[in-house]
Amino acid sequence: MWRLLGAGFLVVALAASAAVAQSNAGRGPITNLPMPRYVSMKANEGNVRRGPSLTHRIDWVFKRRDMPVQITAEHGHWRRVQDRDGAGGWVHYALLSGVRTVLVEKDMMAVHARPDPTSPINAAFELGVVARLGSCGPDWCQISAGGYRGWAAKEDLWGVAAEELRD
Repeated sequence: MWRLLGAGFLVVALAASAAVAQSNAGRGPITNLPMPRYVSMKANEGNVRRGPSLTHRIDWVFKRRDMPVQITAEHGHWRRVQDRDGAGGWVHYALLSGVRTVLVEKDMMAVHARPDPTSPINAAFELGVVARLGSCGPDWCQISAGGYRGWAAKEDLWGVAAEELRD
């Protein structure tokens, strides 16, 4: 049900709906990049708004630089993002970075020397650690954080798609 609160509201709501519909086609209507896709927060703080403009209310604030987020829609200079828990909203593209990071989803996750569970363990990362993402094969990704580097099982990471391969 639409309720007319002013001409501006209706136009923005329709434009946001169009951006969402176009994003379902597999490519972003603004950037022509794959949708959905993962990026990271560039800023230490980033306002998450209810809609794609500065006039929309701030629902909450990202407070962690390098946090991975998933872009699910585009509208002008705005990107609709969601975090690991599915919470999200619209952020200005200037707050986002193409640098790929992942969130560790398993407490004391083993980081191996090679993409093999029998290889030596270089480190163990705690639940919630944000790590830089490197190469990824079908089941393993190379990650680094806190001066440690190695390979982790892809299923223990959020911020990389299950089918994603990276060189």
